[in-house]
Amino acid sequence: MANTSIGTPEQLRDPNYTPPLSKAVPLGIQHVLAMFVSNVTPAIIICGAAGFGFGSNSPDFPQMIYMIQMSMFFAGVATLIQTIGLGPAGARLPIVQGTSFAFIPIMIPLVAGKGVDAMAVLMGGVIVGGLFHTILGLFIGRIRFALPPLVTGLVVTMIGLALVKVGIQYAAGGVPAIGKPEYGSLINWTMALIVIFVTLGLKFYARGMLSVSAVLIGLIVGYIFAFVIGEVNLGNVGRAAPFALPNPLHFGVEFSVAAIIGFCLMSFVSAVETVGDVSGITKGGAGREATDKEIEGATYADGIGTAISGLFGALPNTSFSQNVGLIAMTGVMSRHVVTIGAIFLILAGLIPKIGAIISSIPIEVLGGGVIVMFGMVASAGISMLSDVDWNRRNMVIFAISLSLGLGLQLEPGALQHLPSTIKVLATSGILPAAAIAIVLNLILPEELSDEATEEVSGGMAGHGKGSLQKDDHV
Repeated sequence: MANTSIGTPEQLRDPNYTPPLSKAVPLGIQHVLAMFVSNVTPAIIICGAAGFGFGSNSPDFPQMIYMIQMSMFFAGVATLIQTIGLGPAGARLPIVQGTSFAFIPIMIPLVAGKGVDAMAVLMGGVIVGGLFHTILGLFIGRIRFALPPLVTGLVVTMIGLALVKVGIQYAAGGVPAIGKPEYGSLINWTMALIVIFVTLGLKFYARGMLSVSAVLIGLIVGYIFAFVIGEVNLGNVGRAAPFALPNPLHFGVEFSVAAIIGFCLMSFVSAVETVGDVSGITKGGAGREATDKEIEGATYADGIGTAISGLFGALPNTSFSQNVGLIAMTGVMSRHVVTIGAIFLILAGLIPKIGAIISSIPIEVLGGGVIVMFGMVASAGISMLSDVDWNRRNMVIFAISLSLGLGLQLEPGALQHLPSTIKVLATSGILPAAAIAIVLNLILPEELSDEATEEVSGGMAGHGKGSLQKDDHV
């Protein structure tokens, strides 16, 4: 519900309206709190996968602090491009940018166990993928026909399913091969479950800021518990510098065919997600459809923000859906409110001690948070799939895409004889599933849509759009 003490209803729907600073600053901080954990988590996961994210005694551990720092800094920079604009880039809407989860399943195989040296290949992919994403802004509206809810819902669901294993490993104590001997112990799971239970409690029984920041508060409570039982090492906080600027080409740049193809293909998914977020903001905050100029500007900003991030050692950026919901909840459409939040992110990114504190979070505590977050990613995909008309044609497309995509991810050894580049792309799970779904959706005749579904569903025929019948009381 809109707060009329901030401005008139007309002002609140105007992206160019600036609320009084006494109201705008807390609203901007609220946007930062809503996205903070999701923004820094991908950096921790990728560093951990590379092998220098665990253990403060590792000589490469400061690199994780730097990547966390850059995640905050360039999320702020990319958000400023969206809210203030940079030439044709930027929707000039209250869009919050942050590090994308979508690319994680593509990035993990590229860096797995290879240490800091693998980051150069990753950054090459981020830069080229960002530039390709920028080009998509020229014709994003014309390719949406190839990405209906059947395809986008499948891809988002696959992203969540690809990541849930990481959440369980973290909650149990880290990746087994490099984790602690007490992997899966009761104390490890206790730390993770505290985060989950606190998050659920706040999400369902609290209101306002407490509900919006449920995951963040859950992590703080889990962190305090871990500190009390002696599981937190703050040694790196004291050693971290009080101030540091971004370092160009910090990890270097190396161009790999597998990385470039993977990042460019995932840019399609990220671009479509951004189109959906822009539409959600204009509908929820202003009660209107997004203009072509706004959608194109947002896509340009996505790509430019990602390319710049890669030059300084950060990961791909995209619009954050949780902040879209926050705008609908507060009723404040002001882009200047989000600009204030972006400034806070940039300032946080200039203080390595903040990154050091974040990096001191025990992996088990973080595991509790990411189990919730990754589960929500999968849930979002399933929600998108509810818009699909589950006839025989769509069921076959979904079945084949999911079976091959998820199957190859679970059993990468099945492709051991393929060239390494193709193997990395195919075993990501997401790319083969997306490619198969797009191709089948384009080539299979629509005539199949009117035929019965019993022969492929064991008698569980769909009940029209959204599949199963819904109880009106649910």
